[in-house]
Amino acid sequence: MQSRNARLAVAPMMDWTDRHYRYFARLLTRHTLLYTEMVTTGALIHGDTARFLRHDPAEHPVALQLGGADPAEMAHCARLGADAGFCEVNINVGCPSDRVQNGRFGACLMAEPDVVANCVAAMKAAVAVPVTVKTRIGIDERDSYEALAAFTDAVANAGCDALIVHARKAWLQGLSPRENRDVPPLRYDVVLRLKQDFPDLAIVINGGLQTLAQAAGFLERLDGAMIGRAAYQTPWLLADADRVIFSDPTPPPTPHEVLDAFVPYVEREFAAGVPLNAITRHILGLFQGRPGARRWRRHLSEQAHKPGAGIEVLRDATRRVQ
Repeated sequence: MQSRNARLAVAPMMDWTDRHYRYFARLLTRHTLLYTEMVTTGALIHGDTARFLRHDPAEHPVALQLGGADPAEMAHCARLGADAGFCEVNINVGCPSDRVQNGRFGACLMAEPDVVANCVAAMKAAVAVPVTVKTRIGIDERDSYEALAAFTDAVANAGCDALIVHARKAWLQGLSPRENRDVPPLRYDVVLRLKQDFPDLAIVINGGLQTLAQAAGFLERLDGAMIGRAAYQTPWLLADADRVIFSDPTPPPTPHEVLDAFVPYVEREFAAGVPLNAITRHILGLFQGRPGARRWRRHLSEQAHKPGAGIEVLRDATRRVQ
């Protein structure tokens, strides 16, 4: 299943975009591309491969994000992802955390464009699905436009199907991953310039997007937009994405219709041994801005993590909202 016609995506976010969130998000939007959390090549090769690749067919279109720097390992893991049904494989060249740097992947790879290009080429030779790269506009003092253009040229020549650009540079030392999402200034102009200089490469913008209108505005000049925290913290934002971004006239569901569709999934996963709060933590923002939203959040936050908490906790929370 190809994904590079996706005009809107929800960013891969560690601890957030797990399979439970993705199932929930798909009930809000049928067309928006979803991403897994980053999975390292080491975890896939040496860990519980089936667990890391597990996803429900209802999540599609869904892409796998990989963290790694060895071309052979990246190609192997890309094959695992494609065989598991993911419609795209993405390389993380944007995460600035110390743990990621110590593994020699993430944003530090911006300093090694040839390594990333070799990974892209190896992965393209191994799979038929699109291979994409998610990056920053620079790192530390290596933040000139010329350096970004050289990086882009390298991965484009290696066959990269799309470059997803977080329009902030990353400080590898001195800022936490959280601070790296807010402190460096957004430079949307850099991403727009990149598209002008690489018109044949699909360029997707990421970083600080808060609304569908903002995303749609960029689609006049870019190939896609990716929303991160706003899509997670205010999930109802996605309910109008099919109409606004994809011109699908189907009326969006109501929050209660989404919840009714989600309950059978929760029951199935709970019966399989998944703790209730591992699922319900993703839906706290479902009723944001509606009467009873605070009571809904409080009840789930206070009750869903308790030993023995079951589906009745979710039903009780539902009675608290209109």
